[in-house]
Amino acid sequence: MKVVVVGAGVAGCIVARALAALPGLEVSCLEQVVADDHSESGTGLNIGPNGLKALQRHSQALADAVLAESFLWHDWRISLTDGTVLFDLPLKNVADNPGIRIRWSELYRVLRHEAGPCVQFGCEVTGVGYADPAVSGAGRAVFDHTWIEYTQNGAAKRIDDIDLLISCDGRYSLLRQTLCGVPDIKHVGVSILRLLVPNTSGGLVEDYEQWFNGPNRMLGFRVPEDHIYVSGAFPIEPGAPIPDEMKTAAAFRRAFTPAGGPLSAQCAWLVDTLCNNLPSIHWSRLQESPALFRDPGGRVMFLGDSANGMVPTLGQGATQAIEGACMVADLLTAKLNAGGGAAEVPAWLEEVEQRRRERIKFVMEFSLYSTDTMLAGADPVAGTRKKLEPPYMENLKRLYRDISTYP
Repeated sequence: MKVVVVGAGVAGCIVARALAALPGLEVSCLEQVVADDHSESGTGLNIGPNGLKALQRHSQALADAVLAESFLWHDWRISLTDGTVLFDLPLKNVADNPGIRIRWSELYRVLRHEAGPCVQFGCEVTGVGYADPAVSGAGRAVFDHTWIEYTQNGAAKRIDDIDLLISCDGRYSLLRQTLCGVPDIKHVGVSILRLLVPNTSGGLVEDYEQWFNGPNRMLGFRVPEDHIYVSGAFPIEPGAPIPDEMKTAAAFRRAFTPAGGPLSAQCAWLVDTLCNNLPSIHWSRLQESPALFRDPGGRVMFLGDSANGMVPTLGQGATQAIEGACMVADLLTAKLNAGGGAAEVPAWLEEVEQRRRERIKFVMEFSLYSTDTMLAGADPVAGTRKKLEPPYMENLKRLYRDISTYP
């Protein structure tokens, strides 16, 4: 049986690693960047407790490799930029284990190393499709195989007779667009900035914390090797480009300085850091795309951001890539070890969708709901107080304690 995974990101590496360990399976994982090039991911991220829980359930060895390059995430605090604390939540109150703080580049490095030689670097996909279908006894077309064309370091290549194609090529997935059309992107009306810098805070920034001045929000936490990940968010018109005047030091100081007093020591350091590193800041807009788990032909699975590009408000993008990939890896391993073969692939993908559909629907809706304090005209004090009430806390428990599993 022949399997091709497109994208050696979080989801792609987890699945490729598991499948490559199975005898009699031909596995290729095609990654666009060259080996050891993780520069496009030079920021930090927090992985929710549910992501670590799923990873440990799937493979303690893989979880240990990731944990070796991480700091644990124990606490979530929300404050105003003058230092007033609104929300201070130990994750142990809503989760069975901590989360993780890690650099994107280190997460990629570890996962790609663990996936081993099945990862082929320097590959850019140029085309994908189905082989000519056979016709069943009932007169229906039966699609047994897909093909993919790509270049590797400039050389044109093609893989035919693929029994299972797994698309892990991100929220702008070429495979999804080619086979299923361009998804309808929903713009939320928030711009996001990201920055990773050496830690010169003198201990001011450590575990996961957010700071608000009106709907303008900063976020920061420390990651190995003693760096600080800083993020900022500002309301914008949904679908509109990010105004250039928003990307200036003067704009940062206006956005985060409270009217009634000075910035806290933490926020003064954060604002100064943003102002001193303007050329290094990465900008994007908050958006989401509809969930899609498989293509109509039944041989292509979408996983990670390719399947469910969600807003990053609760840090569930990479977390759900881990959670989903661990479940898929366990399901495919069990099916193949039980003697299943290529003819059963469409049924397996249907089962993946059944196991993930409601979970992803909840996570995406809850993440979008939690964006309320960053929207134009939002009151972060009232919005944060609402998050302290039982309904929100119960949803956090559902988010952090429940995971997709197989069996």
